[in-house]
Formats: sequence, structure tokens, C-alpha cells
Amino acid sequence: MAASPALRELQRELESEANALSKIQKDISKNHQVRKQYTIQMGENELVLKELELLKEDANVYKLIGPVLVKQDLAEAKANVRKRIEYISAELKRLDGILRDFENKQNSKKESIMKLQQKIQSVQAGKAKA
Repeated sequence: MAASPALRELQRELESEANALSKIQKDISKNHQVRKQYTIQMGENELVLKELELLKEDANVYKLIGPVLVKQDLAEAKANVRKRIEYISAELKRLDGILRDFENKQNSKKESIMKLQQKIQSVQAGKAKA
């Protein structure tokens, strides 16, 4: 009966680790969703930049601000799109770093869960022999 409290403690610890792993997996999923949105925006902005590059310097460019189209300088429009692309690229790199951290945490949690499961099995095996 002495192994029973130790076994319960190991099971509580296992449950805690499993909950932490679940939270990390949810964070990874959120990261993927945000990354997907940024990737889509990156593609759209690159397409806009290509279209702007095709225009002649004297072409009229309009920017939608609320319900109004406002005339904008072509060079300014190109600069704005380039800045957006830079920002999105930086965000994607930041998200990649966060994702690597989450994956490392996930792997370490999986390892600790496996070790706890092995401890529980050994305690149960020892209890069965006694």
C-alpha cells in the first residue's frame, strides 16, 4: 500500500504534463493559423508590387481610404507596398522563431511524459510483484 501514494503523485504529475503539452499544441496551431494569414498577405502584396512595377511613371494610382479613392503617387505606392512586404517578412521570421521554441518545448514535454509513464509502469510492476 506504500506505493499507492507515490503512484497517485506520479499520475497527477503525468496529468499536469499532459495538460501542458495540450496547451503547447494549441499554441502551435494558433501560430500556424497566423502564419498562414501572413503568408497570404505576403502573396497579395507581392502581386500588387508586380502590378505597380508594370505601370508607367505617369500612371494614376488610387488608394482606398474608407469609402473614398484618393490619388497617390506611384513611387509612394510602391514604397508603401515594399514596407508592408518587409513588415510581413519580419513577422514571418518572428513566427518561425516562436514555432521552433514551441516545438522544442513540445518535444521536451513528450520526453518527460514518456519518462513518467515508464516510472508509473515500474511502480505498478513492483506493486504487482509484492
